[in-house]
Amino acid sequence: MEEAHRSRADDLRAYDNPASAFGRIEEIYQESASMLCAGLDGFMKKGIAPHLEGACYPYLGITAESEGFTSSTSRAYGTLAAPGAFGATLTRPDLFKSYYLEQLGHLLLNHPGPVFVGRSRQQIPLPFVVEAVENGGNEARVRQIQSHFPMPDLRRIDDSIANGTYELEPGDPQPLTLFGAERVDFSLVRLSHYTGTSPEYFQRFVLFTNYQRYVDEFIEYGLDEIQNGDTYKCFVGPGNDVTHNPRLTEKREVRGHPSKAPQMPAYHLMRDKHLGITLVNIGIGPSNAKTITDHLAVLRPHCWIMVGHCGGLRKSQDLGDYVLAHAYARSDHVLDEDLPPWVPVPPIAEVQVALTQGVADICHLEEAELKSRLRTGTVFTTDDRDWELRRQDLAQQMHYSRAIAVDMESATIAANGYRFRVPYGTLLCVSDKPLHGELKMPGMANRFYQERVAQHLKIGISTMESLRDQGVESLHSRKLRSFDEPAFR
Repeated sequence: MEEAHRSRADDLRAYDNPASAFGRIEEIYQESASMLCAGLDGFMKKGIAPHLEGACYPYLGITAESEGFTSSTSRAYGTLAAPGAFGATLTRPDLFKSYYLEQLGHLLLNHPGPVFVGRSRQQIPLPFVVEAVENGGNEARVRQIQSHFPMPDLRRIDDSIANGTYELEPGDPQPLTLFGAERVDFSLVRLSHYTGTSPEYFQRFVLFTNYQRYVDEFIEYGLDEIQNGDTYKCFVGPGNDVTHNPRLTEKREVRGHPSKAPQMPAYHLMRDKHLGITLVNIGIGPSNAKTITDHLAVLRPHCWIMVGHCGGLRKSQDLGDYVLAHAYARSDHVLDEDLPPWVPVPPIAEVQVALTQGVADICHLEEAELKSRLRTGTVFTTDDRDWELRRQDLAQQMHYSRAIAVDMESATIAANGYRFRVPYGTLLCVSDKPLHGELKMPGMANRFYQERVAQHLKIGISTMESLRDQGVESLHSRKLRSFDEPAFR
């Protein structure tokens, strides 16, 4: 079965331990990236046509024989689904070092190996290595770049593996990862564009919000942690503006500023191995929610949670009450083609428990009082910002779904979490009750925001820290994985 790997890569070498395999992956990627950079430099300065046949992604493969094969493991990932050959192209070992080493470790623990590492035949597109090209006054050579250098190929950039729609060519290895290298690189570029920060700063616990006030609170909280705490090593904002914790590092601050205001600015409280917390202000609407989660998924987060506002749909709710989603009515429709509406999006037990405990701890509520402040139920997500003007049409849908709250992002974020095997959750705060005539007036809104935003954000942060401290393996549930999953989480 090694022939399947030889059809995809050259100079294959066998490895029995994760560190050696990763070292070869790193070596191949660095050689390829250097080849691209040197080729571009020679072309722009002297017009020398580059030779880039070897500027390719690293390839990782493994073959499992039928005899003695077993896929039983206590984890929901890290094991092959069946005997056969499996492989994948990989990218950015500098960014994914801890992830690759962990997944290789599980793979070699559950299967006798070895793994094979070689140079794939898929060239690395130039834009994924070199972000900008200085023309040096030579516009003609800039226009010729596409003729001499590999460019992204949308035929290879899709979600067919995640969606379960991929079709193998005869003799090809089965997928080892949810995303091929080119799909990952495509999203890394998009993340930088949309959020104003480099992918290296993103943490694996992600909070989403749609209100600037949450961002203001997170900035204040993050800078206070850096100045007075010993948990997080630095705080990063748009433009890669970095503030270091003087107790954990001697590095100096880097004062960066985005060239333009990013569409969905991101802020990062960083820990080693990306185990800190990222907050992204996704703005309003399910389209933004899909866009950011499409690209964040390639970083393989341990969890993402929506913390935002919602309209309460029950008379018994008060403004400022919390809503913990345990089901989603997906009236946003942005993912219907990738995840049909009939597919259930189940709650993740570990996230639900952690969010409930976070509300109790931060709000100092006993069990009886907690039930009156925190309601669990269905969140109805719509793609219409002015849904109130269509009350007659939507009220029946809300009735059928037994929804207790309405918003514009939660179901999209949860559905993409389910689709990409990223644990998810939603904790919303009731900011108005349109069906019952309780709308936020300016004065009332200001008081509401002052009292609730900081508390709500602290609940989200407390939840993420609790999930991290409990250990991330239990988060990655089998309910998020199918019967023929790639081995890499």
